[in-house]
Amino acid sequence: MHLEFEKPIIELEEKLAGMKELAKDRDAGVEEAIKTLENKIHKLKKDTFKNLTAWQRVQLSRHPERPYTLDYIYGMTSDFIELHGDRAVRDDPAMVGGLGDINGKTFMLIGQQKGRNTKQRQMRNFGMANPEGYRKALRLMRMAEKFEVPIVTFIDTPGAYPGLEAEERGQGEAIARNLEEMFKIKVPIMNIIIGEGASGGALGIGIGDRVLMMENTWYSVISPESCSSILWRSWNFKEQAAEALKLTAQDMLDLKLIDGVIKEPLGGAHTDFKASISAVKKAIIDGHKELEEIATKKLLNDRIDKFTSMGVVKE
Repeated sequence: MHLEFEKPIIELEEKLAGMKELAKDRDAGVEEAIKTLENKIHKLKKDTFKNLTAWQRVQLSRHPERPYTLDYIYGMTSDFIELHGDRAVRDDPAMVGGLGDINGKTFMLIGQQKGRNTKQRQMRNFGMANPEGYRKALRLMRMAEKFEVPIVTFIDTPGAYPGLEAEERGQGEAIARNLEEMFKIKVPIMNIIIGEGASGGALGIGIGDRVLMMENTWYSVISPESCSSILWRSWNFKEQAAEALKLTAQDMLDLKLIDGVIKEPLGGAHTDFKASISAVKKAIIDGHKELEEIATKKLLNDRIDKFTSMGVVKE
C-alpha cells in the first residue's frame, strides 16, 4: 500500500527497478544512471518526509503495514509471557499484556493491538478496547507494582470501543479508574505512542513518568475526521482539522505534553521493522535507567505534578 504523497517516490523507484534489470548486461552507462537516480530518490524521500503535513502523519500512523504492539514486544523480548483476563468479565484481545525481559530486565508490557487482516481486525476489534481491556491493563499494572516490575505501555488505538455493551459494562468508569490508579502505581511507568493516540481510549493507559511519541504518530482528544464533522458538518476538512488540533509528535513536544520523540526510519516505521523496534527498545532502556534512580515518593510526586501542570496558564 502506498499513500498519495508517496507516488512521486514510487514512480522513481519503479524506474530504478527497470534500470537495474538493464544493468544486468553490465552497461557502464546504466550503472552511472542508477547511482544518480538512487541519490535523487534518497533526496526526494528526505525532502518529502521532512515536510509532512499533520494529516500526512496521521495517514502514516494508520499505515496497515506499520509495526503493532506485539511486533514491538516480540521484537524486543525472547521470553514474553502473555497474561489474560480481567478476572471479572472476560479477556479482551484488543488489549494485550504480559511479562518480558529487555536486556536482562523484566518489564510489564501492555498495549492495544490491531489486526493485520480482516479476521484479525475483527478479533482484535480494530484495537478498540472494551472496559474489560482497561481493567485487565490495571490488573497487570497492580501485579507489576506488587513484584516491583517497571511498566511500559504501547498506545495505538482509534479510541475506546463506543458500543452499547461497552457502555453498559462501564467504559467511562474503567478508563477513569485507570487514570486515578496509574498516578498511584509505585513503579516507573513509560508510555509510548506507536500509532494512533485517540481520546480517552489512549489516555486509559497513558499516565506515566515518561511519555514518548514515535515520529509519525498523533495524540489528540479527537480524530481529525470527527473534528471536521463537528465543526464543518463534513469530513472534507480533515486536513485543516489535523493542523488545528496540533496533534503531531513535534506539536506535542513543543507544547510540553510529551517528553520526547522517537525517530523513525526514513519513509516511516513500516519500511524497517528492525530499525523501528531497535529505536523503541533503546528509548525504553535509556528511560528506565533514568527513572530507576528516582526515589518512589519523588517519582509519584513528579508524575502528579507533570500532568496537573498541563494547561495551567499564569498571567
